[in-house]
Amino acid sequence: MSTKKIVLIILGIVAVLCLIVALFVGGIAFFVFHTIGSSEAANTARTYLRDNKTLKQDIGEVKDFGTFVTGNINVSNGDGTATLYLKVIGEKRNVNARVDLLYRDNRAWRVTGASYDRDGQTIDLMQAYESDPSVTPAK
Repeated sequence: MSTKKIVLIILGIVAVLCLIVALFVGGIAFFVFHTIGSSEAANTARTYLRDNKTLKQDIGEVKDFGTFVTGNINVSNGDGTATLYLKVIGEKRNVNARVDLLYRDNRAWRVTGASYDRDGQTIDLMQAYESDPSVTPAK
């Protein structure tokens, strides 16, 4: 066997091994993205963003969401927290949103914080829950 044939065989073996590793890593990444994207937390986040009046005023009616939902979901002993990042596709513009969620005692996910980026500025979507400075508490 010539040196050229040996080099080609080795390169072929290395290429096949690289392909197998790439398929394995790609499969894991697809599984993770699909699991996060189809979770109850992601569905709750999408519903919240779709119904949020502040977001609708800025980007128009929400038409769709990006393909991938990224972030993390942590569940332990019936309690969970999640921070998800979604691309929101609106009638007027597209924005990147962040939604923080929480659940306790195996109840439904609820949104605890939400914001989106517009032209380098972070817009809070939970302002309705902040106290109104014009209202003075009763004594």
